[in-house]
Amino acid sequence: MATLDVLLRLKDMPTWEHGTRISDFSFQGGGPVGTAMVAAAKLGARVGFIGTVGNDEAADLKMRSFHEVGIDLSRLIHRDIPENQVVIVYVHAETGERVFAGVSRTGDTQVGPDELDRDYITSADYLHLDGYHNAAALQAAQWMQAAGKTVVLDGSKTNGPVRGSMRDLVAHVDVLISGSGFVQGLTGEPDLSCALEAALDYGPRIVVQTEGADGAYTVTRGPAGVEERVHTPAFACNVIDTTGAGDVFHGAYIVGLLHGWDVRETARFASAVSALKCTRLGGRAGIPTFEETMAFLQRA
Repeated sequence: MATLDVLLRLKDMPTWEHGTRISDFSFQGGGPVGTAMVAAAKLGARVGFIGTVGNDEAADLKMRSFHEVGIDLSRLIHRDIPENQVVIVYVHAETGERVFAGVSRTGDTQVGPDELDRDYITSADYLHLDGYHNAAALQAAQWMQAAGKTVVLDGSKTNGPVRGSMRDLVAHVDVLISGSGFVQGLTGEPDLSCALEAALDYGPRIVVQTEGADGAYTVTRGPAGVEERVHTPAFACNVIDTTGAGDVFHGAYIVGLLHGWDVRETARFASAVSALKCTRLGGRAGIPTFEETMAFLQRA
């Protein structure tokens, strides 16, 4: 998914009875895979994006940061309708936490499996998915695994069971990187440590769950079962906005894998990129370059 995020930073939410003051605002591209791919490209990876875009000014704003970082859009699917993947993001000025309000008319933006280019997809080393465009995502994942390539999935933060197409997709994933609650919702295990290990039985060889200020937890599968258990503390930073922090982590994590780093180094790198992102409003404005991230890690 790629969205246009309309970001409003405020101390109090408006009500029907009382308005409020906005301390800052921004228009930025958003969406789980969209933001992850912008992060990966800004960090030096060669990236392509497959998704849909509308025919209006909102669509142009949504795609602006893709163009700025040189993402290949040759397989982008244009719909002759107004852009409807638009999200209002209310960012709490004191904590950086956010609440989303999205446009509900998204049915026309689904990509069908027949709109995919198999050769283009399997030319990549990594395919990153967020579970949106579910039939196409499943087909693409199956093609990648048949080609011996790696599939990465963004398992979004959840407070309940993981069901349906997202659950089906996990079986075709090599690296599962999820938000808080996902592995518990997938496995039915309430304990995070147990849920992480249980998630390996669903197919992935690496499972990472990000827990905000508590950092990221990683488990890996080896020939005899669980091979590694790693906790990566979060970096302290001046948090302005947490929008896109997980998405940016995912893009940075793939960059670490492209460099051939182990899971400890990769998670630490991704955590640093995510922390730096949080120091600015929006999911993309604060994404650092590779050089800026390495300099930050040297100071940390």
